[in-house]
Amino acid sequence: MISGLITAVLFAAFVAVTLWAWSTRNRERFREAARLALDEDAAGGRQAPACCRARDGESGR
Repeated sequence: MISGLITAVLFAAFVAVTLWAWSTRNRERFREAARLALDEDAAGGRQAPACCRARDGESGR
């Protein structure tokens, strides 16, 4: 009985988190969070790795 109740509660929590993560209200916030590390590298003045500079047409040397 208790294990079935725990399973139902955990399943409901899983469904709630899944709906929250895929909701359109959060899309832009998650997109910004995904780019955070890349944007900090560009803003911090650090150079991109040679593979990326070469891809972007810059000289790697």
